[in-house]
Amino acid sequence: MKILIDNASVVIIDDGVYTVKTKSIVIEDKYIKSVEETIPEEKFDLVIDGRNKLVIPGLVNAHNHSYMTLFRNSADDLPFDKWLFEKIMPQEDQLSGDNVYWGSMLGIMEMINTGTTCFADMYMFVNETSRAVEESGIRANLSRGLVDIDGGGDRRLHEALSEIEDYKMGDHDRIKFLLAPHAPYTCSKGYLEKVISEARKLDLGINTHLSETRKEVKDIQDQYGLTPTGYLNQLGLFDQQTLAAHCVYLTEADRDILHQKKVHVVTNPTSNLKLGNGISAIKQLMNSGVNICLGTDGAASNNTLNIFKEMQLISLIHKGIHEDAELISAQEALQFATSAGAKALGYERLGEIKSGYLADLSIIDLDKPQYYPRNNLIAALVYSTTGEEVETVIVNGKVLMDKKVYKTIDAERVKYEVIKINNRLRRGL
Repeated sequence: MKILIDNASVVIIDDGVYTVKTKSIVIEDKYIKSVEETIPEEKFDLVIDGRNKLVIPGLVNAHNHSYMTLFRNSADDLPFDKWLFEKIMPQEDQLSGDNVYWGSMLGIMEMINTGTTCFADMYMFVNETSRAVEESGIRANLSRGLVDIDGGGDRRLHEALSEIEDYKMGDHDRIKFLLAPHAPYTCSKGYLEKVISEARKLDLGINTHLSETRKEVKDIQDQYGLTPTGYLNQLGLFDQQTLAAHCVYLTEADRDILHQKKVHVVTNPTSNLKLGNGISAIKQLMNSGVNICLGTDGAASNNTLNIFKEMQLISLIHKGIHEDAELISAQEALQFATSAGAKALGYERLGEIKSGYLADLSIIDLDKPQYYPRNNLIAALVYSTTGEEVETVIVNGKVLMDKKVYKTIDAERVKYEVIKINNRLRRGL
């Protein structure tokens, strides 16, 4: 399919800086063919009028549990341990694979609606989130969460490996897989070693939670005499490409390890604040040369899956903490949400609007009060945009949402199924 986005304001990188220029974008199949100032004399299957529109690289949500939309606003204003062990895990025990499919589809709807075109997910039940990704058309790095403290670790690892093997047999260029040992406190040492061995054998990356709470750091220190970062490094986990979510409590030595091992840190500012877990030391991580990207975490602890919200918060909170208005600029926040996220998820040609890159784009309606006057549209993306201004979303050269209408998802069916599941969960059935 050939698509022309005609005469739009386009976010591009010029000499390492995000800028906005009037361009016409040609998409052919799943790639951006050209980004030019003139309109090419070609025939197109679809022409999108770009006047009064802003085209941005699709946003990357680098840490999520999309099925947790089912628990949105059901366990609020609680400390982390009570939230996780007394509220979320008991609800998870009530879920079926079909429930996880519909919860994941709702999460994907929300992400598409707010401009996210690619996400990394840690989930329950194999084949259900991947089915939702495949049917919806979004791009994702997927990982079945691995825990062994309840005795079910080997079963979960077998399920994860079976799903990965199944997907190798088909043409699934929008789906990648990782192995996901949940966290140092939910996986025994022997189990972590087993997962790391499988990751090496299959050349798979790792998706994990790291140093999310003070209690986690203290417990691992007491048990192994190391910080969680030092402990995982000693086991060799970081020898595989690693997504490390949260990283709130790090020492200088931890930051050096993360930099040396090229670990990608996914900061989740809203979730960490809401659960009272603190704030990642992003300034120090940046100074250490660590690649930083953005995640929402699940809707049970956020309570949205909106990366625009995270871009704004990460910039504002760190300016305030450090009393430095120049810290984490709009330019840097946008990078965290696009090219840095694409790098973390292993995509070389994603996260920019550039010839030869994957055609994952979001189109924003600029005819909104918050975009007048248009002094600086990069700043407006971070400080003025809510996400609801996203009008059209394209992934892999395919239109997934057009003028707020989903083209690949039956939105009413998703909402119906989620309400039905929620009614059952609330009855405790």
